[in-house]
Amino acid sequence: MSPRPRIPRRIRFSPDVTFYKPAGVGLRMLEEVALTMEELEAIRLKDYEGHNQTESAKKMGISQPTFQRIYDSARKKIADAIVNGKAIRITGGNCRMMGRRGFGRGRM
Repeated sequence: MSPRPRIPRRIRFSPDVTFYKPAGVGLRMLEEVALTMEELEAIRLKDYEGHNQTESAKKMGISQPTFQRIYDSARKKIADAIVNGKAIRITGGNCRMMGRRGFGRGRM
């Protein structure tokens, strides 16, 4: 039996900047942490906009436990980058960009 296909997470934000690095460290010397678009969306909804876990999960079209796993993963990656001086690259993921009225605009 094959695993159930993952449902794309709904996101409503696409960053203009997708790469962050510590100042004063050459790019060749840096390790990278890859933060997915759905992880960024979880951080944006909960930490930046101040929504609770229930509201954030609903906005992303996922369950609360799934939201919590995505959120925890994002926080761990960001902490790793800050503590260990790694760059952060924001990259694709299993998500769908939503327009103003909630209509999808394709996969990221």
